[in-house]
Amino acid sequence: MSARRVIGVDLGGTKLLAGTVDQALGVHGRVQRAVRGMEARAILDATVAAVRELQEASTAEIEAVGFGIPSLIDRRTGVATVAINLPLRDIAFAEVMAERLGLPVFVDNDGNASVLAEHRGGAARGASEVVMLALGTGIGGGLIIRDELYRGGVGMAGELGHIVIDRHGPRCQGNCPNHGCVEVFASGTALGREARRLAGERPESALARALAAGRDLAGPLVTELAYDGDAAAREALAICGTALGVAIASLLNIFNPQVVVIGGGVVAAGELLLGPARAEVARRVLPVQRDGIPIVPAHFGVEAGMVGAAALAFDGLEGKLL
Repeated sequence: MSARRVIGVDLGGTKLLAGTVDQALGVHGRVQRAVRGMEARAILDATVAAVRELQEASTAEIEAVGFGIPSLIDRRTGVATVAINLPLRDIAFAEVMAERLGLPVFVDNDGNASVLAEHRGGAARGASEVVMLALGTGIGGGLIIRDELYRGGVGMAGELGHIVIDRHGPRCQGNCPNHGCVEVFASGTALGREARRLAGERPESALARALAAGRDLAGPLVTELAYDGDAAAREALAICGTALGVAIASLLNIFNPQVVVIGGGVVAAGELLLGPARAEVARRVLPVQRDGIPIVPAHFGVEAGMVGAAALAFDGLEGKLL
């Protein structure tokens, strides 16, 4: 295994996950930080601290840092123009972090980083046409077309979480101006909202008891209660899975991928989420695509963005970035 090391950072709407990674995409150390509710400066400070901690702990020299961030990236200028679920706007992110860290820095959208990891060494390895959705605070997306990461005209393609599945639906979250995006129906945020609604309607449920005890009905707890057999928690997951299936059906009809990969923290629910999604896809997709296109969980799980950010850093060092 190669001794070369970079650090990959996945910066999400509620937390960042950073890891020291080798060229075979093996992870040698991890750091996690909460960023929920922080202002931009505090987020940058927490990110620098996480990278420094890994750098100091590494037994090999760190050559570069790769970032996957939930922001539109204008590749003409390198500016992170706007993030949906973080207070980052018009920041030359790579330039700022390179100056603070004293290392080469490479940055891309977090969905792009995730699909890159799964294509290089995960659930989409060997596929030339890939769609990926990453379900966390929001929903990130990534596309591999003809074996290449697809970024669009100026680098802002792949915002698959903002496919509208109900034009009269509720306002999307964060900085998205739209209504009825799949993100508002199938993200971790959406799962928590559905769980709280069902807890209010079903006082006998484990969801309701957890809420009464002051516990946070976020994705991990809802998933735990669903696996324990709570019908309300299972229903919350099924509602989100069905909404996810509506979006996947459209993506299949548009891109005709060889595989659809579902990542992010919410996919820990496994078939409790993916089963309803597949059933909805079968009801909606064009008949020719109904069979044979797998919808699978990410191999790297919640670490896909972090591992993909590291792969991005290695690509940058080797001059492979477009």
